[in-house]
Formats: sequence, C-alpha cells, structure tokens
Amino acid sequence: MSVKSAKATLKSYVDPYRIDGSKPFRLKDHDTDASGGLHKDTGKRMIEVNARRLQELQEKLYAQDRWSLLLIFQGMDAAGKDSAIEAVFDGINPQGCEVHSFKQPSSNELDHDFMWRHTVALPQRGRIGIFNRSYYEECLVVRVHPNILAKQKIPQELVGKHIWKERFEDITAFEKYLARNGTVVLKFFLNVSKDEQRERFLSRLDEPSKNWKFSMADISERAMWDQYQEAYQDMIGHTATEHAPWHVVPADRKWFARVVIGSAIVHALEKLDLKFPTVDGDDLKEFKMVREALEKEGGPVVKKAPSRVRAKKAAKA
Repeated sequence: MSVKSAKATLKSYVDPYRIDGSKPFRLKDHDTDASGGLHKDTGKRMIEVNARRLQELQEKLYAQDRWSLLLIFQGMDAAGKDSAIEAVFDGINPQGCEVHSFKQPSSNELDHDFMWRHTVALPQRGRIGIFNRSYYEECLVVRVHPNILAKQKIPQELVGKHIWKERFEDITAFEKYLARNGTVVLKFFLNVSKDEQRERFLSRLDEPSKNWKFSMADISERAMWDQYQEAYQDMIGHTATEHAPWHVVPADRKWFARVVIGSAIVHALEKLDLKFPTVDGDDLKEFKMVREALEKEGGPVVKKAPSRVRAKKAAKA
C-alpha cells in the first residue's frame, strides 16, 4: 500500500467521527454501534498496524523535541476509556508518554482555578500526554451536580447563568493557546449506548475479577443519563474547533473504538512530518574520533544487525 493510499485509509476512519465546529452538532446523529463496514478480524489487524506506526512516530516526536501531543478521553462510566488507552498505546515507550487520571479534586486543587491541576500536568515537548477525564468534567459532572460548583470557592457574584458558556470560552481559548505553542490537541468522546453500559455493568457484577470496577455511584450517575447526554452535546458543540477537534467515537464495539482512536492519532502525527534530528559536520567529526578511540581499545568490533532484523532471524531459528 502506498503512503497516499495509507493516509486515505486512515482518514476514512477519522473524518466521519471528527467534529471541528464547522457545522451544527447533535449527539443523537452519531451511532454508538458503528463498525465502519469492517469485520472484527480486519479491525484488529488495523489496530496492530496503527500501534506499530504509532511507535515509530512517537520515537521521532521524542527525538525531535518540538511538538507535544495532548489526548483527552471523556465518556460515561463503562464507555471503555481505560481499556482503549491501554490497547492503543500498547508497546509505546513509557519515557515519552504519561497518563493522568483526574479524580475528585483535593482541597489544594479547589484553592486554584478549575484548570490549574490540568495545566501543571500538560505534556512537555516531545511527549504524549493522556488525560483520562479532564477539565471537561467541570462542564459535565459539575453541571449535572450543582452542589459541586458551590464547593469551588468561586466568588458568588461570578457564578451567573452564563457560567457554562464562559467555561466553554475559557477552554477554547486555552486550547488555542496550546496549539499556538506546539501542542496538538485531540479529544475523544467514547459514545456508548445506555443498553451497552447496562451490559458492561452486569459483566462487572458477574465476573469476580471485574467486581472492583463497580461502584454504587455508577448507578446513581446512570439515573442521570439524559442530563449527561445534554451536557455532552452542549459541551462538544461549543468546544469543537479546527485546532482542537472532538472525535465522537462509536464505543459499543470496543475493537472499532480502538480503530478510530488509533487512526486519529496516527493521522495527526503523520501531518507533522516528524523527522529524526540531523547531525552536523562538527558532530560527525567527533563521532569519527570516538569510534577510532573505541576501536583501538581492544578486539575486533562485531557489527550487529538492526534489532528488527535480529528479531526476524531469531523467529526463523
């Protein structure tokens, strides 16, 4: 497959789910059970191909040390955020990738603005930062549960009827600032159906190894399903932009969700035209001197084949 053909294939599993604010957004228009016309076996092969390519691109991203990548994952309970992150980033060098899971804010965090704890966790240049839930919770769970907003110590005169619109504006401006400073922002909403969530909750109850994942709070949040759907629609519609798009990922089929997520990440990194840094003439001269010194130290130097070649030879043996 040519490079052009490969990019076209990636786009076909990204564009249908990409929301950039260019047209009105309605959550109900997005199917939770889509499979993109793929069979599961083909989808799994795509996941593997994307993972290998992501490893290569992540190495260049780290070596070039110019761009950074921020990935934000949001979704209802049991939407599959944790497993999607684990699957898509399987084999990625942990030195260049860091996951942050944001839980209930501490008293110290409540003494700062609502984005402070996320700001200090942003990825450095050359790194990939993953937010498993994020500052968007401040426009979701806090909106559905107004009592949480009351605990945030915001001066009362600043808490008006337009607070959610104001937070959307703050977030959009913040993400534009990040983009202007070399951080690529991709946001994923794992769009799971209420029926599929029910099945996953039952699975957590039925399988002892999954019992720890279940919380009674999940059921109380499920009772507010409609309120959350409205909050997600409003939030995505107001914060989807060209420089920080949302991807409304069909999440009823976990394997297809991973196809979409992996394809979106690889497609975004491919557009950066990442390259390993070049070595100038002075460094090459120093390298030559170091090589000569090392070769004089002892016996003959045995040149090893690249790691991939050695792995193939070992497999054949």
